[in-house]
Amino acid sequence: MRATLRWAHSDLRTHRGEALFLVLATAGIVASLLLATALFGYATNPWQRVFTQARGAHVWLHTDRAADTGELAALDGVQDVAGPYPTASATVAVRGTRASVELRGTSEVPEVGRPLITAGHWLDADEPDGVVLESRLARALLAQPGDTLTLPGTPRTLTVLGIADSPERRYRPGEQPGLVWAPSAAVSEPGGQVIGLRLTDPGETDYAVQRAVTVLGAGAIGQVSTWEQARAEAQGDNRLLGQVLGLFGLGALLAAGLAVHGAIGTRIRGHLRDISVLKAIGFTPGQVTRVFLLQHLAYALLGAVAAAGLTQALGSRVPGRLGDAVGVWQGLPGHTVALFAVPACAVLFIGATTGLAAWRAGRVPPVPLPRPAAAQGGGLSGAARRVLGVRVRVRAPGRGDRGAGEPGVRTATVSGTPAPAKPGTPGPGDADLSGSGGSDSPGTGEIDVPSPAEPGDPGSRGAGTGRRGAAGEQAPGTRRLELRVPPALVLGWHKAFARRPRSFAAVARLTLPLLLIVVAMSAWTTIDRFHDHPERIGLPTALTVRAETGPGDRGTRALLERDPGVAAAYPGVEVAALVPGQTATIALRGLGTREDPYPYALAEGRRAHGPDEAVAGQGLLDLLEVEVGDWVRMTVGDQPQVLHIVGRSIEPENAGRVISTSLDTLRENDPRLEPTLHQLRLRAGADPDEVAGRLAEAGHGRLDVHAVANPADGLSPLRGVVVGLIAVLALVGLIELLTAIGGTVRESERDLLALKAIGLSPRQITGITVTATGFTALAAVLLAAVLGLPLAHWLIDAQGASSGIGAGIAQAPSPVLLVLVGAAAVLGAAALAAVPAARAARRRLADTLSAVA
Repeated sequence: MRATLRWAHSDLRTHRGEALFLVLATAGIVASLLLATALFGYATNPWQRVFTQARGAHVWLHTDRAADTGELAALDGVQDVAGPYPTASATVAVRGTRASVELRGTSEVPEVGRPLITAGHWLDADEPDGVVLESRLARALLAQPGDTLTLPGTPRTLTVLGIADSPERRYRPGEQPGLVWAPSAAVSEPGGQVIGLRLTDPGETDYAVQRAVTVLGAGAIGQVSTWEQARAEAQGDNRLLGQVLGLFGLGALLAAGLAVHGAIGTRIRGHLRDISVLKAIGFTPGQVTRVFLLQHLAYALLGAVAAAGLTQALGSRVPGRLGDAVGVWQGLPGHTVALFAVPACAVLFIGATTGLAAWRAGRVPPVPLPRPAAAQGGGLSGAARRVLGVRVRVRAPGRGDRGAGEPGVRTATVSGTPAPAKPGTPGPGDADLSGSGGSDSPGTGEIDVPSPAEPGDPGSRGAGTGRRGAAGEQAPGTRRLELRVPPALVLGWHKAFARRPRSFAAVARLTLPLLLIVVAMSAWTTIDRFHDHPERIGLPTALTVRAETGPGDRGTRALLERDPGVAAAYPGVEVAALVPGQTATIALRGLGTREDPYPYALAEGRRAHGPDEAVAGQGLLDLLEVEVGDWVRMTVGDQPQVLHIVGRSIEPENAGRVISTSLDTLRENDPRLEPTLHQLRLRAGADPDEVAGRLAEAGHGRLDVHAVANPADGLSPLRGVVVGLIAVLALVGLIELLTAIGGTVRESERDLLALKAIGLSPRQITGITVTATGFTALAAVLLAAVLGLPLAHWLIDAQGASSGIGAGIAQAPSPVLLVLVGAAAVLGAAALAAVPAARAARRRLADTLSAVA
């Protein structure tokens, strides 16, 4: 054991940098996996906790006032019922911030869907104007218990008594109204009612909705929301961040395992004599295997423990969503198990990948076998030998005789050595061109090529019978050109790719982290596209305006278009529609007119121009199991609406469960339909906040102006995640690069004497190793770009399709950025190889003989 520890300590001192990089890479990988676990827990468990404590309803049905909901409690599968509660739509404001809300009248704390008070207290009969706000709405309004809310357009005010968490769908400006609990007397003019159903089997949600719609009638249903929709909204971008961290963490773990495997294999090949000595002094194959295995397991364990400790101690202090996620995750029941299980699995995986290489070390024989004299990849090919040195001798037509050279013949002489021959000294192929030593066969002497002046000259097909005459003389009428390729370039290419299995394995190991970096760069570019060009991802407008009262649609539209920052105002309406089968509701939108169509972002098909034509989001196509070109039927109130889907639009709202047509098409089915909102497309350079302020002032309190929510706003933390992942992947790539450089330098030791013998200088020998490393990095960069770009496109589009937005949102990095990153990788690899290669090229002759022995 003492000898084992001493050898491990000596090896650590020799490879300090490699050990440090292994520890840092493992720490980064384990930290990524732990953060991914925290984000998954943060995305799922808080909502589940609220839903369980509140005894949340699995289905919420918004109906008209006349609907008889008494029969719903008797339906099969319904465990309990919440309500019905009277509801009214309103707009509240506090300190200049406005929000659309749903006032829900209730006299006591509900048993199903019970709000969980987080600040203040529940409703009090002594305060008839007191209300409780849902927590997401309260954060948007910056409201606290004791604040006073105004209802624009009315003299009425409400007092905030408390703030509560709810498992229902959360407030989203312009999409989902916020929830406000108020005394029943405060909802004096209800516009409808809402009832919640708690089911015995949540998996039967669709069937329960269908039965409820059958009992109440399709015309009585206004909107249906389910627990699955609420959970998906609560998870939101946190789940996406967790998926990104988990995917890249697993990819980096695989790359690290392969890099460690390659590092051990390379070190075994470079320490065959040391391993033989260990066996000669009594080490068994199992002990040798354990030396390498335990050494690298120690590195992995150190990095994993460091990552777990830092995540536990400092994770909650990270600013932003990551810190919040870690703080919540640390309070969940499964936190301790995950904190130990994730690092342990990472260490075991690295141990499994290094076990095979360590086992190979145990099989090294005690007596070193003689090394082969020739490289395993074979000697230089004919093409490589020809380009090492090319001398072209061109003879003018008609000059000289056949004995001295064929008229009209251009002769190329190939040197066997890179160094040019001295004047007056016969070259390797010129000593006797008529004999075997001077044969003109390709690659050994002079190559006769037909001159362009006389392509059909029969003499041009001679086998090279001409002679130069005296040694060193040049035939009359002949001029000689020299085109020489640097030997480092040719020999470096040969060294990089001669040993095909080993070379391809090195390229593959280096390609994996570079490929993941290309995917990370694509994710970054896609987020930038969301921010810089929202019109390309289904957000051509920046503001949504709802008019409460006023001069009507034409007057409102004229008021909006008078603003200098508004380029166009599209009138529209959005209603809830029941899908076929009556199992869910979708958003039916009518935006723009046929004369002034709404600029949808289409990923498939064409725009809706004709009657009954519409475009739909990916979420709706998946929900209804239809495709572009199909006809769909839905119900709005008690009126059916049949539309022809002619295109698929990119829909970031409502999980893509949106079908959109023109306002004229909806008016054909209901001529009394009036616009309820306007979508504003701003001019280039216009500030949405400034335009919203001017419009609110011009509307004298009649306009409710909201900024259109951009999904990229919630993805801002992903930028920091991508940067961290790229750093971890770069560390893994650096480990593999150092391994490849070390292997190349050690394998070149036995070639050092031969290279010096043929006249190569230390600088040229250094160039061979640097070129070989550069070619390996270049091959990995090209392969990563070829494979990484389609993979990134597929992954991003698959995520878009699963979220309902739809495929077609992926954006590849610019070619300039890819070229810069690739050039930096290749040049960095060459720079890293320069120092050890130069040191090896200047080794003493005795050291070189010892290494070759």
